[in-house]
Amino acid sequence: MLRARTTGTRLVAALAITQTIGFGVLYYAFSVFIPPMTRDLGAGVAQLTVAITLANLVSGLAAPLLGRRLDRRGGRGMMTLGSLLGTASLLAWSQVQNVLQLYLVCLVLGVAAAMVLYETAFAVIVAWFDPERRSKALLAVTIVAGFASTVFMPLTGLLVEGYGWRTALVILAIGYGVIAVPLHASLPRVRPLTRAPAGVGAALRERPFWLLAFAFLTQTGAVAVVAMLLVTYLIVLGHPPLFAATVAGLLGVLSVTGRVITTGLQSRWPIALVTAAVFGLQALAALLLPLTGRSVPGAIGSVVLFGLGFGVATIARPALLAERYGTAAYASISGATALPILAAKAMAPLVAAFAAQVTGYAVVMTAVAAACAAGGTALVAFQWITRVPR
Repeated sequence: MLRARTTGTRLVAALAITQTIGFGVLYYAFSVFIPPMTRDLGAGVAQLTVAITLANLVSGLAAPLLGRRLDRRGGRGMMTLGSLLGTASLLAWSQVQNVLQLYLVCLVLGVAAAMVLYETAFAVIVAWFDPERRSKALLAVTIVAGFASTVFMPLTGLLVEGYGWRTALVILAIGYGVIAVPLHASLPRVRPLTRAPAGVGAALRERPFWLLAFAFLTQTGAVAVVAMLLVTYLIVLGHPPLFAATVAGLLGVLSVTGRVITTGLQSRWPIALVTAAVFGLQALAALLLPLTGRSVPGAIGSVVLFGLGFGVATIARPALLAERYGTAAYASISGATALPILAAKAMAPLVAAFAAQVTGYAVVMTAVAAACAAGGTALVAFQWITRVPR
């Protein structure tokens, strides 16, 4: 028992480190590279943004296949190979000479991200830990990884300023490979499994699965829209760029706060209802922002309310899936839900950016509120149908 606990602690520590570095290097750093790449590659911001959209779409397409392999083989080999592939992708990115080459690199980067980031890490955690320790393990990893943008966006900026974007990518690639590859290779080889009450096919045929998929698809799309448009919208509302960027930066810290609160409330109420309530707060915040966002208190208040739910879905979805379907087929079922969710994450910001130009930001925020409310309603329906025992 002591040995298993020690192994579990090491597993959580290893994944906390690799998820932080992985998100920082494979995802958040991209926005920092956009300005210098526009100059060197002769491309516009929209063209470059398509690259990260492609990476997200490929991650979603790969998730079901990778999930089935995770259920059979575990995460050690996949995450080790994925971190090697991610390192190679970053090195290739540093040598691209045009947008087409960048797109091709990002296709590979998307596969690597699917192999090493949250979907796979959560499958490893769900398989290893019993239900009593699982929530704390998920929380520990996501708390640390929640600061990935806070650490790696300024770090990447310093590297770009000091060495140029190509050399910065080489430095990040080497650092990621040196740290992530051995840590992933050290993950436990044997996974404790429990028998799942239903396989993927059975899950796909029942209403609770689709309610969960719909709930997290709508809220993930809403969060992705706010993450992309918040700074611009605050400036449109009349705030200085520095204030807008500073307030938007609160989202990362608030996401950690929301995860801690949600995990604590799970001991008293069903996680589906707790998460639904948080989604409801986000809907309220999105509605209030156009009405009160021109004032400093109004803008901050709306961002705080929305930010508390920014990372809640990250820990709620694996907890609900494991509680409903067990752990033996967890990765396969999670991969099936990940495909539409990651597609929403990739496409929603592009659609919203176009809609904001045509209809205005207030209409977009109303749509964000409707999406969050719909997600919360779906979770209430899920709880009503399943009556998950506490």
